Amino acid sequence: MPRYRLGELFCGPGGIACGASLADIGNQNYSIVHAWANDYDQDTCNTYIYNICPQSPESVICGDVRKLDLKMLGEIDALAFGFPCNDFSVVGEQKGFNGTFGPLYKYGAETLRIYQPQWFLAENVGGLASANEGSALQVILGELARCGYRIYPHLYKFEEYGVPQARHRIIIVGIREDLPYEFCPPSPKPYKDIVNTCKNALENPPIPADAKNNELTRQSAVVTERLKYIKPGENAFNANLPDELKLNVKGAKISQIYKRLDPSKPAYTVTGSGGGGTHIYHYSEPRALTNRERARLQTFPDSYEFIGSKESVRKQIGMAVPVQGAKIIFEAVLKTFAGIEYPAVPCNIKE
Repeated sequence: MPRYRLGELFCGPGGIACGASLADIGNQNYSIVHAWANDYDQDTCNTYIYNICPQSPESVICGDVRKLDLKMLGEIDALAFGFPCNDFSVVGEQKGFNGTFGPLYKYGAETLRIYQPQWFLAENVGGLASANEGSALQVILGELARCGYRIYPHLYKFEEYGVPQARHRIIIVGIREDLPYEFCPPSPKPYKDIVNTCKNALENPPIPADAKNNELTRQSAVVTERLKYIKPGENAFNANLPDELKLNVKGAKISQIYKRLDPSKPAYTVTGSGGGGTHIYHYSEPRALTNRERARLQTFPDSYEFIGSKESVRKQIGMAVPVQGAKIIFEAVLKTFAGIEYPAVPCNIKE
C-alpha cells in the first residue's frame, strides 16, 4: 500500500504538511503520512507538533539544519523542503553560493542523496528565477537532478487555483529517475469558478466567535484615522490623505504600506516580516487583519491553532505555503504514481 512517509526540512508551521494530510485522490491506497520534520524556530515547531503530529512530538527536530546529523533522521518515501534563499537575493555582493550561511537548499539535496526517496517537493519564492541574474535557479535545478531525479519546476500562481491570495511560488517536483512516472503541473482550469475573493474567504462562513488566534490587533489612533481615508485597494501613497496623516517617507514608496484589501479580489501576498504599515488591512474596518483572518487567506482550517506570541504567529502564517495550494500539487503527485489522469499544463520553467 503506497503510504508515502514524508520528511520535511524548513517545515514552517505546517502548511505543506497539512496540505499533504488532506490530499485525497479517491483511492485510499495512496496517501501521505508524516515521518519527521525540522525547523529552527521553537514556536514554529510547537505549532507543527500540535497540529500535525501530537502523538509523536519527538519526530519534529527543532534546531539549525546545518548542525543536524542528516543520516539520523530516518527512512522516507518523499521529501519536502521550502528552502530559504537569502544568499541568492543579495545582488552584487558575490555571496551567492558561498555566503556565510551557505545555500540551504544543499541540505535538501544531501537528504535526497542519503535516503533516495521516490519523489520530492521543493518550494521557494518566485523571485528565485531572477536571483543572481537567473543563474541561481539553474544551479539548484542541476544539483537536484544530479541527486538522481527528473525534475519538474513550475511557477504557480496560487490565486489561479482558488486560493484567496495572490501568491507566486516556484515549486520543484522531482521523481527518482529509475521510476517510470512523468509529472505535469496541475492545470488551474478546474478552479476557475471558485470564488477566491478575500471578502469571501473572511466572511463565508463567518469566523467562529471562539476561534483561536483571532485577537484584534492594536493600532494607534492616528493609524485608525489614516485608514478611514484609505479606500479598499488603496495604500498610504495613492489615497487622498489630509496633510497631517500623510507619511513622511522619502525614496521608494512601497505599495503595500497601509494598503487595504479590495473585497472583490484575492488578497495581496501575506508576509511574515515587516513593521508598521505592512500588516494587511481590512477592506471595511479601519484595522489590520487578525492572525486568524490571515490564516484564512493562507487556507488553513479554522481548527488549526498557532502557538506563540501574536507577532510570532504572524510570522509563522506569513512563511507558510497555502494549504490548499500544497494539497492540489500533492494530489497531482499521487495521481501520477497511481496512473490517474488529471488536467495538466506543461512546466513553465525550463531547465
